[in-house]
Amino acid sequence: MAEKQSAGLLVYRLQHAVLEVFLVHPGGPYWSKKQAGHWTVPKGEFFDGEEPLAAAVREFREETGFEAEAPFLPLGSIRQKSGKMVEAWAFRGDFEADKLVSNTCMVEWPPRSGKKIEIPEVDEGRWFNLQDAKQYLREAQWPFLDRLAEAIRPS
Repeated sequence: MAEKQSAGLLVYRLQHAVLEVFLVHPGGPYWSKKQAGHWTVPKGEFFDGEEPLAAAVREFREETGFEAEAPFLPLGSIRQKSGKMVEAWAFRGDFEADKLVSNTCMVEWPPRSGKKIEIPEVDEGRWFNLQDAKQYLREAQWPFLDRLAEAIRPS
């Protein structure tokens, strides 16, 4: 079985000379009360033969309803605690967080109940400065923040 892999996009903007990033919160009852340490870069799985950046752009649109625009800055890969590899790119953009519209998916809830419910993949998006982003973002994804800050640091 192939290793699970995801691709995602980290949107950034400069607000009054402060670097901010756009993160999303997973939807559904399991995540409803989980905040700090549970937000993520908009991302999704891709499969062998699928171009990772194209998958990242597709997943970003599906999870946020927003369009990503080149140029894309490679941020490399990280391995999450689950073992899944995540590859990410950054791009400069500015979206109104409250206009986020996510696709939905079916999940079994409560677990092992046999009952299926439809949930949004993402239930919220928000802009964070880097310090706050590290409080909310999954720790395994912190290197993306550091790599972005390094890449856009004025020379």
